[in-house]
Amino acid sequence: MSKNEFVLQIPYGTRDFLPGEAACKREIEDSLAEVFDQWGYDEVVTPTIEYLDTLTIGNGSEVEPHMFKFFDKNNRTLALRHEMTTPIARVAASRLAEVEFPLKLSYITNVYRYEQAQTGRQCEFYQAGVELMGMTAATADAEVIALAIESLRQAGLENFQISLGQVEFINGVMKQFKLSAKQQQEIKHAMVTRNLVELGNMLDKSELGKNAKEILKKIPLLHGKIDMLKSVYHMICNEQSKRALDNLNEIYNLLDSYGVAEYVNFDLGVIRDFNYYTGMVFEAYTPGLGFPLCGGGRYDNMLSDFGTACPATGFALGIERIMLALERQGLSISAKNKDIYIGWGEGKVIEAIKRAKELRGEDKLVEIGLQAQTKKDAESYQHAKNYNQLIYID
Repeated sequence: MSKNEFVLQIPYGTRDFLPGEAACKREIEDSLAEVFDQWGYDEVVTPTIEYLDTLTIGNGSEVEPHMFKFFDKNNRTLALRHEMTTPIARVAASRLAEVEFPLKLSYITNVYRYEQAQTGRQCEFYQAGVELMGMTAATADAEVIALAIESLRQAGLENFQISLGQVEFINGVMKQFKLSAKQQQEIKHAMVTRNLVELGNMLDKSELGKNAKEILKKIPLLHGKIDMLKSVYHMICNEQSKRALDNLNEIYNLLDSYGVAEYVNFDLGVIRDFNYYTGMVFEAYTPGLGFPLCGGGRYDNMLSDFGTACPATGFALGIERIMLALERQGLSISAKNKDIYIGWGEGKVIEAIKRAKELRGEDKLVEIGLQAQTKKDAESYQHAKNYNQLIYID
């Protein structure tokens, strides 16, 4: 590849947003920022780069291979942020420790994760989300789920479902059957990837009893409404898992009060792909996409890694995934109305500038021509740029 060809390329896993796409992206981000603000969440902005030790705290072996890493002048290893929960936990522990809790923080930003680029996910992608810190109650979990639902609706979607699970349910079952740490990790990996064949083969080769194998094979298939959740109580005999089911039942009742229970299904096979989750977890799915639009859950131990013990819960939405869902469902985001194009003839530029200033003062979206035109040329430009009205000054 020649030098001239190279400079026109962009790095693997990145993309350009062209004018229409950028307008759609901005419209979604603005709607999300508004709903976060309405629910009492304050926006924070963190650095794009952080120390690697900060971003991998408590989860290093899992995430480090997928991070973009480099060195500063003092040979300390830096990395591009791969998600936003960890940076916000650092901010809460280091800069907001004296602020009255609960903390309600929001963000809209780009993150970086080196992985196989695919539809709806690049190596650089955009997220919006919230973190609610300082509350262990189910009311906090219910609020972030209800807010996630409202956020998706405000972004333009209606046809989606929340899959709600609880990692302590699975942890309790695995402790009940005395699985080794290696077995637990293998089973969790199969469940995260939804590889039921791998899970079945692994369990068949194990020395677990017949009942244990049957229950562990069933877990990824345990999804449905409240009746399913009640039926699971009879499958297990450990208190940890039963407390997890009680927690889900309480959250569901609160979501019913929010008027959003119709969007919620239980899925006890959902455990998410980060090790820091400690309680309820959820993902949002919509027809036509084989991956979640949104995901989140409770992570009560992360701030302890930063020296401040504090429970927390939250979620992140994928901006590009929302855009893709809207496109595939034939839904459109209404771009800002392009009101007026002002064209002008020879010697009329000053009048045109004054008229544009007046109209912009009336909150009109106005573009002014940058050179003299005939009225016919001005009309042609108006239609090419999709302006509703032409004002021609001659």
